[in-house]
Amino acid sequence: MPLIRTISPETATGEIAELYKHIIALRGRVPNSSQIWSISPELYKQQLNFIDYYMTHKTLSAPLLACVRLLVSSNTNCQYCIDFNTALLVNLMGWQMDDVAHLKQTQQSPKLSEKENKMLTFVLKSVKNCKKADVADLNALRALGWDDADILDAVQHGARMSAIDVILNTFDVELDTVL
Repeated sequence: MPLIRTISPETATGEIAELYKHIIALRGRVPNSSQIWSISPELYKQQLNFIDYYMTHKTLSAPLLACVRLLVSSNTNCQYCIDFNTALLVNLMGWQMDDVAHLKQTQQSPKLSEKENKMLTFVLKSVKNCKKADVADLNALRALGWDDADILDAVQHGARMSAIDVILNTFDVELDTVL
């Protein structure tokens, strides 16, 4: 049970019940990480929009985004998000646990393209150091074919993940029994 009040799927009514229908369509159920937003419908809508935007991103692949989330969450020690994104990589994207361990150790993956690994490195550097980007790093990403919108979207994804980790850790959101 998180440290703040949430609304369970069984007791949800009105707007929250409608928002839960959206997450059930995506995930088949309402995970604990979604229930934390239930006491703030506006934040919940923003969270769902965030998820929807990145699920259909035109250039940032699902494996790249899962790697961003996993490594950002490893830095913030958000066990919920570490477990969730590990499960995504293994169960939905066909990775092995050794692949995930390699990713955690080296912060790179042979499962990603060179282009994606360079973006991953840039995002992690940005989230960890939170200061002006090195123009050479930006130009290197551009030379690989990333445009500025891709770079902004990737850094925003990593920064937002860090913020989500703060929320889940602060309110002690429990791991789901089924990911």
